[in-house]
Amino acid sequence: MSQALENKIEEVLEIIRPRLALHAGNITFVGFSPDTGEVQVSLTGTCKGCPMAGMTLKMGIESLLKEHVPEVRCVTNVYEHA
Repeated sequence: MSQALENKIEEVLEIIRPRLALHAGNITFVGFSPDTGEVQVSLTGTCKGCPMAGMTLKMGIESLLKEHVPEVRCVTNVYEHA
């Protein structure tokens, strides 16, 4: 993955972090798969295990990333499945 693309993803996540912090949550960028367009993140703090985390991930985080980074096709919370 190019450093420029990784930086752009991080920039978008910086926009989201203050909103998550209002609920004592956070998000960590884990990786990006250029073949599938999948961004892997980890929701932490109170976001981890929150019943609304799936909605936040798809309607908030994924939507914003797709809008600003055309290479992004989906976002997955990798530690949700661990």
